[in-house]
Amino acid sequence: MASYTKRGKTWQYTISRMIKGKSDPIRKGGFLTKKEAQVAAAEIEGKLRKGENPQLKAKEVLFDEYFENWLKLYKPDIGSNTLARYENTLKTIQEHFPSSPIQEITKRQYQAILNAYGATRTKETARKFNTHVRACVREAIDEGLIIVDFTRGVKLSGALPSKTSEEKHLSFFESKRLAKELVTHLSTISHYLILLALTSGARFGELVGLTKKDFNFKTNELMITKTWGYTNKMHTGFGPTKNPQSVRTIKIDEDTMRIFKEWFKRLPDNFHGLVFYSASSKYKVISNNAVNKSLEIMLTNLNIEPVSIHGMRHTHASVLLYKGVSIYYISERLGHGDIETTMANYAHIIKELRTKDEKTTIEVFSNILN
Repeated sequence: MASYTKRGKTWQYTISRMIKGKSDPIRKGGFLTKKEAQVAAAEIEGKLRKGENPQLKAKEVLFDEYFENWLKLYKPDIGSNTLARYENTLKTIQEHFPSSPIQEITKRQYQAILNAYGATRTKETARKFNTHVRACVREAIDEGLIIVDFTRGVKLSGALPSKTSEEKHLSFFESKRLAKELVTHLSTISHYLILLALTSGARFGELVGLTKKDFNFKTNELMITKTWGYTNKMHTGFGPTKNPQSVRTIKIDEDTMRIFKEWFKRLPDNFHGLVFYSASSKYKVISNNAVNKSLEIMLTNLNIEPVSIHGMRHTHASVLLYKGVSIYYISERLGHGDIETTMANYAHIIKELRTKDEKTTIEVFSNILN
């Protein structure tokens, strides 16, 4: 049986055992919580029951090398933009954990690094970094390389201000005004892209990767199966979606599909069949900057605080949540990797709707009882 002792601000476990008739306990300290010490002790006790020598150290593996190998093994199909973010995480690990075996990293040390990292970044950026590291660490635990998850329960901070949720998307009523303006004044390729971004919720790379064949006007469905590289950090031409879940077919409203069906009759063909093709562009599609400028002008004229074209994706999801659409369907429609991503991105809206749900719940049971 193991016993636990608090030494200052950390905990130590002691596992009693006898070797050749003499007491030879196993001790280890430095755990921030008693629970962490208990988990670590249980692992050691399990090895003792199997007849293993828990004091034989596993071969030390450098943290940056393990992360790099983990990235290659478990993230082989991610897009170039996403890969660039993981590579930034790798550079941060190389900078802050030089020649550090993953087995020797403590929770306290990792928290100190997170604090330093967040001192020059937004909290959201720190959260993304921690998400990458946490996924890698959990794999190391599954492999038996380490015992304690040093990312569990860490505190995230960020010194730089993040954009507020209100700056990232339009309200339901603002989106209605924008939609009406777009339908009335569809005069440029940017306008068509903004309209489809609003009514589909697709990512910009997915939108510029669309071809005429991706539109099924019989079923009013849009097939999203690929992206197009529109920056120098991305792949050239057609490429994969952000994740396997992003390959999807979604229903589009009849008005939007009718507008595109009529536009296609006038739209010249191009070698790749791209809908948002631009011969003058380096990347052969309309640029993100051009669309953002067009959207900014339109919103300014409507006396609406401007948002980026990516804000149309947030607006799409926000409108659906506002109208009571299931978060599970929204996650599927947006092509999120998991429901947790959707919950995290739109927690502010879910919180706003809580009052409405609370009122509805009270009314439901009041009607049942009366």
